[in-house]
Amino acid sequence: MTTQIRNSRRGRCFTAVAFYIVGAASSLSAQTAQPSTAPVALSLDDAIRLGESRSEAVQVARAGLQRSSGQKYQARSQMLPQIYGSGGYTRTLRSQFQGAFGSAPAVDTTTPAAPAGPCDKYLRDASATTSERLAGLELASRCATGSNPFSSLSSLPFGQEHQYNLGLSFSQNLFAGGRIAAQNAIANAGQRTAEIELSAQRAQTILDVTQAYYDAALSDRLAAIAESSFAQTQNVFRQTELNKNVGTVSEFELLRASVSRDNQRPVVIQRRADRDVAYLRLKQLLDIPLDAPLSLTSVIEDSAGAPATGRLAILAGMTATVGDTVADHRSVVRQAEEGVSVQEGFVKIARAQRLPSVSLTSQYGRVAYPANGSLPGLADFRTNWTVGVAAQMPLFTGGRIRGEEMIAQANLAESRARLQQTREYAALDARVALNALAQATAAWAASAGTAEQASRAYSIAEVRYREGISTQLELNDSRILLAHAQANRALAARNLQIARVRLVLLPSLPLTSSSASQAAAQQAASQQQQQNSQQQTQQQNAASGNQQIQPGS
Repeated sequence: MTTQIRNSRRGRCFTAVAFYIVGAASSLSAQTAQPSTAPVALSLDDAIRLGESRSEAVQVARAGLQRSSGQKYQARSQMLPQIYGSGGYTRTLRSQFQGAFGSAPAVDTTTPAAPAGPCDKYLRDASATTSERLAGLELASRCATGSNPFSSLSSLPFGQEHQYNLGLSFSQNLFAGGRIAAQNAIANAGQRTAEIELSAQRAQTILDVTQAYYDAALSDRLAAIAESSFAQTQNVFRQTELNKNVGTVSEFELLRASVSRDNQRPVVIQRRADRDVAYLRLKQLLDIPLDAPLSLTSVIEDSAGAPATGRLAILAGMTATVGDTVADHRSVVRQAEEGVSVQEGFVKIARAQRLPSVSLTSQYGRVAYPANGSLPGLADFRTNWTVGVAAQMPLFTGGRIRGEEMIAQANLAESRARLQQTREYAALDARVALNALAQATAAWAASAGTAEQASRAYSIAEVRYREGISTQLELNDSRILLAHAQANRALAARNLQIARVRLVLLPSLPLTSSSASQAAAQQAASQQQQQNSQQQTQQQNAASGNQQIQPGS
C-alpha cells in the first residue's frame, strides 16, 4: 500500500513537471511569434504609393512607352546614312581554276634547263659579233619556251587558296516620296499615345487603390456596427433573462430577446466575411501577402485623411488641370486624336508607294591573296571601291497599291468617327462623375447628425425599457434605426471620398462606359493590323530592291 502511494505521488509530480514544461514552451513560442503577427499600419497615401509602384498595369504601360521609343528610333534611322563593316577569310580546298593558271610545264630531262628570265636580256646589240648574236637568240628562245605564259595571271582571285576580305558599305535614302517623314510622324504619335496611356494607367491604379482602401475601411466600420448591434441585443437578452428569473417579464419577452440576438449573429458573420474579402482585394492590389495582417490608419469619415488633389495629380503624372471636365482634355480623346494622326500617316505612306525612291550606295573593299597563307600586310591588299545611285519605281503591282490606299482611307474615316464617338462618351462620363459627386455630397450632408440622433434615441429607449416604461419592440426598432443610420453615414463617407478622387483624376482616367472601352480596343487592334500590313509591304519593297543589279558588280 505504501509503495502504491509513493508511485502515485511520483506520477503526479512527473505530470506536473511535464505540464509546466509544455506551458513554458507554449509561452515562449507565443512570445517569439508575436512580432511576426503584428498588423502593419497602412495609410491611404502609403497604399497609393505602394500600389503605383507595384501595379502590373503601370508596368505594362511603361513597357509600351519603351516600345514606342524604340519605334521612334527605327523611323528616324531611315533619315540617316547606314554604314556597315565586314571582314572575312576564305580557305579554298578545291577549285575549278586549280592548275589552270600559274602551273609550270613538265620537266624534260633530255634537254638543258631553260635559262632564267627575263628573256630579253639575252639579246645582243648590233656591235656584237654574229656568233654572239646567234647565241643570244638561242638563249632567248629557250627562255621563252621554258617559261609559263600564264604566270602573270597568278595574282587573280580565281582559285586562290587563301583570301582575306575587308569592306565597308554605305547607303543613304535621297528621296522616298514622303514615306520616311510619314513614318516618323506615326512614331511620334505612337510615343505620345504611350505617354497618355501611362498617365491613364497610373490614374486608374490610384482610383482602384483608393476604392479598395475605402471599401476595406467601410467593411471595418460595418463589421463594427454589426458587432455593436449584436452586443446590444446580447445585453437586452441578459436583462430580459434576469427579469424573467425574478418574475417581472413573461417567457414570451425572453423568447423575443433570444430571437433578436440570434438573428443578429448571421449579420455579424456576413460583415466579417465581407471585411475579409475587402482586405484580400486590397492586399492583391498592393502585392502584399494575403496572410499579412493590416491596420488601416485613414478614417473613412475624415475628409482631411484623403490625399490632396495636387499630390494625386503628381502621382498620376497628369498634365491637364485637376478636375477638368472638358471632353477634349480627356486622355481617351487625346489618344483618339493621336490615332487619327497615325491613320493620316498611313495614308501618306500608301500614296508614297506610287512615287520613285532614290538612294545613294557605295561599296569599299580591300582584298588580299597571300600565297603561303600567312597574315597579309597592308601592301598586300588590293582596293575595290564603287559608288552608285539606285532608283526604284513600281510599274505594275496588280492593284496592290490601290487596295492599300483604299484601306488607309477607310481606316482614317473610321478613326475620325471613333474620335467623335469618344468625345461624346467623354462628355457623358464627365456628367456622370459630376452627378456622382453631387449625389455623394448630398447624401453626406443628409446623414450629418442622423447617427448622433439615433444613438441618443436608442439610449433613451434603453432607459425606458430598463425602467419598464417601453416595450422590447420599441427598443429593437431604435437599435435597427441606429445601425441603419451609422451604416448610411459610413457608406456616404466612402462614396464621397471616391467621388472626389475620381473627379480629381478625371482628365487622365479611362472611360467607364463599356461601349467606349470596346471602341478604343477596336481602334487599337485596327492600328496594329495596319502596322503589320505596312511592315509586310516594306519587306516586299526591300526584297524587290535587293534584286536590282548593284553598281560595279
